[in-house]
Amino acid sequence: MKKSMKIIIGAALCLSLAGVGIANAKVTAQEAEQLNTTLTPFGAEKAGNADGTIPAWDGGYTKVDSSFVNGGRRSDPFASDKVLYSITAANMDKYADKLTESTKTLLKKYPDTYRIDVYQTRRTASAPQWVYDNTYKNATRAYLEGYNLKSAYGGIPFPVPKSGVEVMWNHLLRWRPSAWHFTNDAVLGTATGKLVMLNEVEAKQLMPYYIEDQTLEEYEKNWKGEFWMIRLISNGPPIKAGEGIVGRNTLVGSETTTWVYMTAQRRVRRLPNSCCDTPTSSVSGVTTYDETEVFDGSQSLERYNWKIVGKKEMYIPYNANKSMQPKDVYAILNNRHLNPDYIRWELHRVWVIEGALAEGMRHQCPRSVYYIDEDTWGVVLSDRYDANGDLWRSGWGLYVVMPDVPGTIPLSWGFYDLISGTWAASNLYNRYDEQFKIMPPYKDMEFTAGSLGGEGVR
Repeated sequence: MKKSMKIIIGAALCLSLAGVGIANAKVTAQEAEQLNTTLTPFGAEKAGNADGTIPAWDGGYTKVDSSFVNGGRRSDPFASDKVLYSITAANMDKYADKLTESTKTLLKKYPDTYRIDVYQTRRTASAPQWVYDNTYKNATRAYLEGYNLKSAYGGIPFPVPKSGVEVMWNHLLRWRPSAWHFTNDAVLGTATGKLVMLNEVEAKQLMPYYIEDQTLEEYEKNWKGEFWMIRLISNGPPIKAGEGIVGRNTLVGSETTTWVYMTAQRRVRRLPNSCCDTPTSSVSGVTTYDETEVFDGSQSLERYNWKIVGKKEMYIPYNANKSMQPKDVYAILNNRHLNPDYIRWELHRVWVIEGALAEGMRHQCPRSVYYIDEDTWGVVLSDRYDANGDLWRSGWGLYVVMPDVPGTIPLSWGFYDLISGTWAASNLYNRYDEQFKIMPPYKDMEFTAGSLGGEGVR
């Protein structure tokens, strides 16, 4: 039990079939029935842990603040919670088996400023009943052809996963509403400790996969495998104003398409490669496409062989509403990292998934390890290694409680370069009165090259 990667009871079935990544077998009706008994409707362990530090899941947090207006600033429902204890460079050895390698590196690298404030664990994840119903259906019908997803709609595709790539698909299709609008910022932290505004954006996002009142057959008929779309326009800083990007992520990775509008060129261009370690223009090229929201892109899956390492209890950032409260974006940022005063950490069970570079593929990070929250299936942290095998980049995502959705939904994300000291934080909503406004589903035409050309500044 003292091993740092001890396996949580109940993961043995998944591990025995984990393999390197590609599995076509669907689960049996008997296995799916666990979603109505010992597992949550999304496939997490319903029970708490042995010592009570992780509670049982009781349906999540669905109490909407009576003063909340859709699109308005989001409150912190747990503002009265007190810090249970803090983990620092001085005492981290006591908690080392529950910390990622990147977290331990950050504690050592910035001993005077970086710490982890641990709060009471609250299992807030929830979703509408129709999403739970579709998740149950997906359990026995969804399957993979290579890395491409088939016969899934409206819920987690693999709530009882058999392989690492299935877990990563669960992250890509984690529950979010069908459409939303947002404005936010991205900030770069330089190696010299300066903070630089990278982007000020307005965006629309659409998830056809989660448009309600469809059947699987209707989804497959009405859409060409698109599950996630974005149209993003930069409003600042001046050097970026008017630039835009449209992306259409698909269940078949090779069919994913992305267009960009660059003001200097005054034209829309389709990107030849919007995948993997290609720098993404939406954050001025300091992060890669597959680091968006810690991990993104169905195209990115085929670069790696995926393996379930195990399931374990770990400290992760969670229920991050506190980070949304300051109206000054720089209040939640220190020169070298996020301001620990505004980051809530909790003990949760996570899936640990390793991606090892597949034969014949290339990537700046030949090995990556991802930590996926069992309740939401969202990747919350990552460790990424360079070609020398050295720990290089650390990804993080902040999941916010949104009882109006309902759900615990990812908002801010970013990365730390553990070698150079640079870092970036994206999707920061602090300066804006609108924080994730849920919308009726947008029209498909709003996510085309033509719409981008009409939106850009000439």
